Amino acid sequence: MSNYQIIGNKHPLKRNYKGKLIINQKIFSSRLIKYMSKEPPKKSREKTKTLLLNLQDKICSGLENADGKAKFTEESWQRDEGGGGRSRVLKNGSIFEQAGVNFSEVHGEELPQSIISQRPEAKGHEWFATGTSMVLHPKNPYIPTVHLNYRYFEAGPVWWFGGGADLTPFYPYLSDVRNFHKEHKKACEKIDKNLYKVLKPWCDEYFFLKHRNESRGIGGIFYDYQDGSNNIYRGNDPNGNASKASQNIGDSNLTWNDLFSLAENCGDAFLPSYLPIIENRVAQQYTSKEREFQLYRRGRYVEFNLVWDRGTIFGLQTNGRTESILMSLPPLARWEYGYKAEKGTREEFLTSIFTKPQDWFNDKDLEKFCMDNNIFV
Repeated sequence: MSNYQIIGNKHPLKRNYKGKLIINQKIFSSRLIKYMSKEPPKKSREKTKTLLLNLQDKICSGLENADGKAKFTEESWQRDEGGGGRSRVLKNGSIFEQAGVNFSEVHGEELPQSIISQRPEAKGHEWFATGTSMVLHPKNPYIPTVHLNYRYFEAGPVWWFGGGADLTPFYPYLSDVRNFHKEHKKACEKIDKNLYKVLKPWCDEYFFLKHRNESRGIGGIFYDYQDGSNNIYRGNDPNGNASKASQNIGDSNLTWNDLFSLAENCGDAFLPSYLPIIENRVAQQYTSKEREFQLYRRGRYVEFNLVWDRGTIFGLQTNGRTESILMSLPPLARWEYGYKAEKGTREEFLTSIFTKPQDWFNDKDLEKFCMDNNIFV
């Protein structure tokens, strides 16, 4: 007969024959190691800051080389409440009408309500946030607008990573869409083979203009509030595709280092996902009709960023640098009352097909449609 009574299944506590509680050292140690692996390492803030500064440098260098004409100008700024950043903008290049790649590192004592409403346990703690964000507005309507953001947050016992990248074409080609998704899918799968299954539909869900009932573009990946605990999905639609995929996968077992590597891998995936699209489309001729449609669709981009985007709201609520926060807006956009694209045109294909969530890799009907209408390659 055993001298010990196990409390529950593989519990780290057990009773000896006198009824005294003692520690099952092996189980306790394994659970402690697993718990501690979820904690940020020493110098976590410095480590993420360095990662995101380097990402800004790599992206700016790659974009300058692609543009071949214009260079980024840099402005450093300080925030009165703590922290600051460096904003880089390229204007009137051969490819980019405007491109912005910003880094910020801010900290303070009082959290904005937008954070407390999501993570109330962070209230009352000193906080730290750092991120690199990018929005590119090319001249040629056949080269898509694109957005990227990777970020890290700490406040007392609370920490998380967030980020993603999404593509907004005006005259899309399925091969370009697939390349953008392929590179980000590979980056996710280096960490966990199931991540893309959640982050792709989460992106479709997040970059959705509810007042227009359409997606901002063809999506990409998106994630937020990732601290390695519970389900991957932390969005607001428990019945959506991202939530369902996350529930099927179960709890996340990602450590701080896993999530750090996810940001690193996905950040590095951006240039391979986007530069081939520039190469494919830069020589494509366009008329004033395509330019006018590009400006009209840019209006949707403005609407999302000013109405729905959490990053814009957080930046303004924390007294960030307004010029840097609104760098995401295009230099030119337009609105037209009651516009309807003619059926069967490239403009109509955008809103009937490419601003709706799709299975870009496996939908054979979509592939055939794009081939039949010369919008595959």
